[in-house]
Amino acid sequence: MQTIRCIIGKAMPDTQQEREHLAQADQHIAEGERRVAEQIALIERMIEQGQDTTLAKDFLRTLEQVLPQWHAHRRLILGRIAQR
Repeated sequence: MQTIRCIIGKAMPDTQQEREHLAQADQHIAEGERRVAEQIALIERMIEQGQDTTLAKDFLRTLEQVLPQWHAHRRLILGRIAQR
């Protein structure tokens, strides 16, 4: 069960929950970076084998677009922690 406290009429998660969110964000970022590296390696192998890389490159672009959003989310969590 999540612990919630009210501050100025707004329900806000406690610091422990924010730290758990931070750990999860860090995991997502690390996993995303690993997937980007794997996708790059896959594309290189596909090129060597003369395969069409269109979809693989599209997926790589998607991964590369998501990572900055995860970093931004992490910064928001850090900001909330710093406000406590």
